[in-house]
Amino acid sequence: MKRLWLLFAQTVTLLVAALFVVATLQPQWLGRATSVASVVPVLEAPAVGVAPSGGAGSTSFRDAARSASPAVVSINTSKAAVNGAQNADPWFRFFFGDQGQSQPQSGLGSGVIVSPAGYVLTNNHVIEEADEIEVILNDGRKSAAKVIGTDPETDLAILKIELTDLPVITLGNSDALEIGDQVLAIGNPFGVGQTVTSGIVSALGRTQLGINTFENFIQTDAAINPGNSGGALVDVNGHLMGINTAIYSRSGGSMGIGFAIPTSTARSVLDAIVRDGQVTRGWIGVEPQELTVELAESFGLQPGTGVVITGVLQNGPAAQAGIRPGDVITAVGGKAVTNVPQLLSAVAALQPGAASPLDVTRRDGKIQLQVTPGRRNIARQAAAR
Repeated sequence: MKRLWLLFAQTVTLLVAALFVVATLQPQWLGRATSVASVVPVLEAPAVGVAPSGGAGSTSFRDAARSASPAVVSINTSKAAVNGAQNADPWFRFFFGDQGQSQPQSGLGSGVIVSPAGYVLTNNHVIEEADEIEVILNDGRKSAAKVIGTDPETDLAILKIELTDLPVITLGNSDALEIGDQVLAIGNPFGVGQTVTSGIVSALGRTQLGINTFENFIQTDAAINPGNSGGALVDVNGHLMGINTAIYSRSGGSMGIGFAIPTSTARSVLDAIVRDGQVTRGWIGVEPQELTVELAESFGLQPGTGVVITGVLQNGPAAQAGIRPGDVITAVGGKAVTNVPQLLSAVAALQPGAASPLDVTRRDGKIQLQVTPGRRNIARQAAAR
């Protein structure tokens, strides 16, 4: 019996020793992991690709980026060197050399493909005065672009490229945006390649920035840098909400204050240029001024309830309709106006040649006048709205 007990003890000892060696050198044989995480309770991120983008509780914008990015293009522009008139004079070249030869210029921007027909939305300042324009797609394809039309007053331009199977972005409803909504800015900053940045809508309806004649900007803190101009501002579904246009910066880089032209404005400009070759806007011939507190009190109005007219162009549409200096316009075509940019936009939206109502407040009461707007000419912009 004693021999059996001794044999059992030796066998158990050998098995324990073998188990120790295996557990130390080959733990996978026992189905165990050596990682500390397997025994210490921690919060682990799910494996890549496990959590669906846009799902409940997800903060990833991968689906939005994947949907919109293919339709965002890079735009390279070039302008040939210009020979000065002095170069034709041999004596000038003898004494001063070829001083009249300017250097070729190149530019960089972004754009958005908005139609299978090849129409590309971008900023006017991206392609302005360019001799050659090249569009580079995200899939590597390149194409020379033709300028279909430009609208300097909104800083928009329409290009066309001749390629097939084009990725097209979905246009969203920018009027439904609210402050705090999450957005992505997609473009080619500094020429480093397509880049996606995220932020929120910081403000809506920004005006009086002195950037464009017609201003109704979406403000965002999504990083926008040089080269992003003309790129896409999209929502979390990848739908186009605006065309990135400008930034406020003291350094030349992003400071969290960027501006985009709403899709609603871009869509109307796109349709007008493709249909008519230009954007047609209304004009009535007045000089407006903000309604100050003092002026508002004298008319018995609240500040910000209209725009006071300080000048009327003789024989212009407003003069013919009976508008006089000192009148306060409170609505145009049934749409209330509270500041000069709103009046400018409301008048521009009128159809030239078609009579529209103007709500006017005078010292002796309120009246409604019918005005037949003319066609707005850029050369007139200093004289009237």
